[in-house]
Amino acid sequence: MNIDKLAPIAAVVVAVIAVFVVGDVEFIPFAEGGGYVLDGSAQWFVLVLMLIGLVHGLMSPVTDHASQAMVIVAAFAFPRLSDALDSIPVVGMYLDQFIDHLAIAIAGYAIAALINETKSRIMAD
Repeated sequence: MNIDKLAPIAAVVVAVIAVFVVGDVEFIPFAEGGGYVLDGSAQWFVLVLMLIGLVHGLMSPVTDHASQAMVIVAAFAFPRLSDALDSIPVVGMYLDQFIDHLAIAIAGYAIAALINETKSRIMAD
């Protein structure tokens, strides 16, 4: 099994576990300083998800510029779009939390794509 299959599976598994262990990660509005409240085990799940994304992005870099843009937009847009899932009765809250946690791994992948792009520009002839 290669990294392109293993990393997404690991991200989904960790995100599902994080939904039930951590729940929702509270967001502080930008007017009040911005950021997330990371108490208890939330910080460890965020770290693991970010590392999964970074390792996947560094081991299997995206070279196509359209794919890089898609990953960056997905990392930004998924948490904002998933808030609409809260309106679904019973399971909406869990779907929203799952996508929020999965977006952390996607953000790690996006950061790795930006690192690879910057490296390729610096090392170019």
